[in-house]
Amino acid sequence: MLATILVDAGDDDYYGHMDGWGGGWMWLWGVAMMVLFSVLIVWLVRSNYAPNGQALRPPESTDGARAILAERFAKGELSTDEYQERVEVLR
Repeated sequence: MLATILVDAGDDDYYGHMDGWGGGWMWLWGVAMMVLFSVLIVWLVRSNYAPNGQALRPPESTDGARAILAERFAKGELSTDEYQERVEVLR
């Protein structure tokens, strides 16, 4: 029993765990992580919507395909009919 009293008297860990880091301000880390997680969720949702509330969609542009067709037509790889037919399909 005397050994137990001496060991307890020499223990500087007032919180009883984690070498004195227990309790105290540790709750602040939990709150900070919850706030950070909430902000991340809000940011992800808002980044996918335009200011008017419409969901953002990638532009459906066929400009690149038309440029390739024009280049092939200029090189003579496509006839006029083939070129016009393919441009019409892209519309």
